[in-house]
Amino acid sequence: MLGRSSKPYGTQASSSNPAEYEPLNASDDVTIADSDDVEHQPRRSSLEGSTMHSRAEEVPFSRLEYAIFLLLGVAMLWAWNMFLAAAPYFAARLAASPSIQATFQPSILAVSTVTNLVVMLVLSNMQTKASYPLRINMALSINMLVFVFLTGSTVLLAHATPKVYLGFVLVMVCLSSWATGLIQNGAFAFAGSFGRSEYMQALMAGQGIAGVLPPLTQIFSVLAYPPSTKESDDGDDQASAFLYFITAVSISLGTLIAFIPLSKRHAQIVERRLTVEMAGSVASVEEAEQAARKPVSLLRLFSKLRWLALGLILTFTETMFFPVFTSKILSVNDGPNAGTLFHPAAFIAFAFLFWNVGDLSGRLATSLPFSLGDRPFLLFLLSVARAAYILLYLLCNIGGRGAIVPSDTFYLVIVQLVFGLTNGWLGASCIMAAGAYVETEEREAAGGFMGLCLVIGLATGSFLSFTVAGV
Repeated sequence: MLGRSSKPYGTQASSSNPAEYEPLNASDDVTIADSDDVEHQPRRSSLEGSTMHSRAEEVPFSRLEYAIFLLLGVAMLWAWNMFLAAAPYFAARLAASPSIQATFQPSILAVSTVTNLVVMLVLSNMQTKASYPLRINMALSINMLVFVFLTGSTVLLAHATPKVYLGFVLVMVCLSSWATGLIQNGAFAFAGSFGRSEYMQALMAGQGIAGVLPPLTQIFSVLAYPPSTKESDDGDDQASAFLYFITAVSISLGTLIAFIPLSKRHAQIVERRLTVEMAGSVASVEEAEQAARKPVSLLRLFSKLRWLALGLILTFTETMFFPVFTSKILSVNDGPNAGTLFHPAAFIAFAFLFWNVGDLSGRLATSLPFSLGDRPFLLFLLSVARAAYILLYLLCNIGGRGAIVPSDTFYLVIVQLVFGLTNGWLGASCIMAAGAYVETEEREAAGGFMGLCLVIGLATGSFLSFTVAGV
């Protein structure tokens, strides 16, 4: 009597932890056992065959393609980090209304993440006919227009009331978040279709760079045009913001141009993969790709990626507390004789810079040999433990009321840098590991799904951040 082994293919479950799951591996064999003569003969499964076929036609690594994916990652989160780093400028524009000034940061976070989440949910259920290059191009074009409007607002809306200006900013946030949803869904799925984890890592590293450059731009613009000491003379503030926003226009435009050769390269890869199987049955490479695409339900993806997905959601939920605290914490050295760098407009951007340097370092660290990608449950536990780190913000100089630990070094290095480091490493580890737990034809959908989980974490955290808005 013939019987198939009860161990699922690609799973190495142990008796000590039967719920744990391991990445799919083409080297695992499915055996057929004969109970009479206990002979075992390996037999290749269809999944193994597809995996081996994928490896045989593996896309070669390209430094140029890596660089373009890196730039896509920068463009993906540039707008998000720009709105965070520009918090001092927005606060100055809203100073005439203390109630609006106190809640504008959580309002920006809520509008941004809710819009992003809705867009990601809609796009995640539009897999079959999706054109990921089109989504990326649309996102870059929308963001470029948003930055143009924000640049113009430094002059055209210079004397707008706080309500009018906040309304304008929230509309820009909404449009930018729509674009972010498009590029997140498109870029992660697009990178997943190449079948190289290095390109996923490039996107994550690019996101980290996107966190570093906006606060750097803000710091340089403040140093070039120091904040005015007179409320009536805000010309330097406008010039600083103009320089800051116009830089974002060039980032989107440059990425839009750089994406052209990558899109053509993707079309060549798809054509080579599908020509033999579907020659003459479709009118274009894009139709061939869509016809071969396998729709995957979100529930199925969650069942395969549950600990990675939950770890990613929790990591970014916790992270959303840091912008609210960062926009309120001032330097303990801020005084009449303090330098420009300790002025709130520069120091807050400096704090964002430290957090994002940590975040970038954590994302880059995932390229080192050490990895916990094969231990998803442990990644989840680490994300749970990370929640306690938020309490360290309460030891700092919130609102200029004094710090329990009166040290800018403690705040910038121990709190900001390390909290960013854990975000970058945990987030990138979860996303990069996802491709190993799904079948080859599910990689695009898995990439989009992990992007959705990231946004769910951001949305959840943005609403929870209202609980500390009054701190």
